[in-house]
Amino acid sequence: MSATEAQKRARAKYKREKVTQKAVAFYPAEADLLAFAERQGAFATYVKRLIREDMERSAG
Repeated sequence: MSATEAQKRARAKYKREKVTQKAVAFYPAEADLLAFAERQGAFATYVKRLIREDMERSAG
């Protein structure tokens, strides 16, 4: 079942107002970094896990 127009508008409004996106550029010299990150599964999930782990190390 697909979303109604109202649901689509509500999701778009929420994303526009509450979600922050960051772009990461990988230059050809960094192809190994990109390839490694992509092999870890979902890119965003991997990056968020790395950040959380770094936060825990910094707090301790």
